Amino acid sequence: MAENKIEIAIMIEGQNGLNWKRWQKIASIVEGLGFAGLYRSDHFTNAKPPDMDSLELWVSLTWLASHTRRIEFGSLVSPVSFRHPAMTARMASAVDDLSDGRLRLGLGAGWQDREHNKFSFDLLALPQRFARFEEGLRIITHLLQKPEPLTFKGKYYQINDAMILPPPARPGGPPIVIGGNGIHYTLPLVARFANEWNALFIPPQQFKDLNVQLDKLILKNGRKPEDVRRTLMTNITLGRNELDLETKLRGRALVDMRAKGYVAGTPSMIVDQIAELEEAGLQRVMLQWLDLDDLQGLEVLAQTLL
Repeated sequence: MAENKIEIAIMIEGQNGLNWKRWQKIASIVEGLGFAGLYRSDHFTNAKPPDMDSLELWVSLTWLASHTRRIEFGSLVSPVSFRHPAMTARMASAVDDLSDGRLRLGLGAGWQDREHNKFSFDLLALPQRFARFEEGLRIITHLLQKPEPLTFKGKYYQINDAMILPPPARPGGPPIVIGGNGIHYTLPLVARFANEWNALFIPPQQFKDLNVQLDKLILKNGRKPEDVRRTLMTNITLGRNELDLETKLRGRALVDMRAKGYVAGTPSMIVDQIAELEEAGLQRVMLQWLDLDDLQGLEVLAQTLL
């Protein structure tokens, strides 16, 4: 067993065949094995066919809040393009209260055009998309963090003397998590609004470089770098031995996967890569577990890292 200060959490793709049976099994085993948290995406369908089971995010998190006791959990990430920000804030406050303060509210601008087209959501061009996201963040953070009613007149949202009652039980409500690596759009919003930055699929050195830029932006906004938690979501391919790893790689080169920021290898290799992430300054890593039925693999991962 390895002993790491970095926290190890599991992330699954909610559009990748997730249904109640799988969700309940995964939640039980993730909590029982000692992982720090369980996170999931918020998608209606995959970016490419075939479409698979896709359990609705907030319904699944409500169940999780009342059927687990220890793990933190949340969305990675919930796009403002799917739901009005006031509704997202109300749901997040209620789910956080139900879980006794274990929700981490991951928010994003949206990116997948296929699901937006299929279900009639406006994705918008990139500048407008992030302008809408910024408005959504202003609304959500105010409703969760400030007691006075909000009146907001934006291009995309209008709020009139609105507030959440009852207010969040946790002071300030659930922490705001913003995911992404973008220098021009994402990191400036992290510096202004987020309690946690969740980087995506990047190797340790790139994370270090972005971390430095984020620190500067945070200071520029009158905040302290330690006010923003640093986490990473990335894929994991775990082979129990060399032969099992070769089978799971499916012809992909290990060096190429690591260059993309993926965690891949046998247990001893995985331990070394997690140590590199910890050295780079990460406080938590969310390992993307794509095979929702491979519960035995989660046990091996827990034995390796926890």
